[in-house]
Amino acid sequence: MDRDHFEVSRLSAFCLLSVYSTFAPVVPRAFPYTVRSVGPSPPPMSSAAQAMAVLFADVSGSTRLYEQVGDVSALATIGECMALVQAAAGGHAGRLVKTIGDEAMVVFPTANQALAAAGEIQLRMSEYARARSLQLSLRVGLHCGQAIESQNDVYGDCVNVAARMVALAKGGQVILTAAMAADLSAELRGKVREVDVLTVKGKEKDIVIMELVWQDSAELTTLTTRPKLRAARLELTYGTRAIELGLATMAVAIGRDAQNDVVIIDRLASRMHARIERRRDKFVLVDQSSNGTFVTIDGEGEIQLRREELMLRGRGRISFGHPYAADPAETLAYAFIEGDA
Repeated sequence: MDRDHFEVSRLSAFCLLSVYSTFAPVVPRAFPYTVRSVGPSPPPMSSAAQAMAVLFADVSGSTRLYEQVGDVSALATIGECMALVQAAAGGHAGRLVKTIGDEAMVVFPTANQALAAAGEIQLRMSEYARARSLQLSLRVGLHCGQAIESQNDVYGDCVNVAARMVALAKGGQVILTAAMAADLSAELRGKVREVDVLTVKGKEKDIVIMELVWQDSAELTTLTTRPKLRAARLELTYGTRAIELGLATMAVAIGRDAQNDVVIIDRLASRMHARIERRRDKFVLVDQSSNGTFVTIDGEGEIQLRREELMLRGRGRISFGHPYAADPAETLAYAFIEGDA
């Protein structure tokens, strides 16, 4: 190496060292040099599943509470509600897994213990809110089945379904699946009533949901006889391709991205533009695009959806990102067909 080349190399190294010295203090001394995943780690594959009942309890009215009494008082009240849930559940062998904001997750060895705890939770919460003149209540959702415990958390389909149940519940309501009701004792089974049959996202079959009657019967809404479901289906036509939604296929994704069920060749369409999903005996178009979805029902005017939903009826056509008249080529035709179940 000649002297000039050596001097240039030494100068480059000096510059790099100066730059590192300038910015190095910004990096915390405790910065880990190993790569670690963000968020809870998934359960190890060797973990064994076990039978349990999962309960979610969520405070209804917490947003209004924060607005009315301020963050400090509201946070203290929510903490008392979570403690109430834990105490009531503990009397029925329930174990608190975690709390997230105004929601608690508790697991129980049996369905009987979980349902008994749910009733006591609602009774205690009713008394708590009445004594403090608070417009607060709890939504409770339950399901039982196999789940996996790992790293102080619980995973599995049982947990996911229980979370769906609490999302369906209203304030002061306890919602459970018919599958869980089947595991109850005869005495407790007599305290639940069927509410509805719902299409739950991610589940292949509709789920029968039940409600625990924990309050005075005079306060309950009288349920009418549930109408018989129609064996409805939706026929979709895109070019030469035909798709049918029904019991076998519950949803279809539409957009420019290749992962969609129906790929739209139009730059005005979004990558994940819309979806059509079955909800019991109805089919709903859900727009999730930038430019909107345009629907024309035969005999009616064109409707534009922007981050909105529309129940499809009769026959019609759907355009993506622009009105039908602007480009009739990229159009999805539909026909709603109903029959007896």
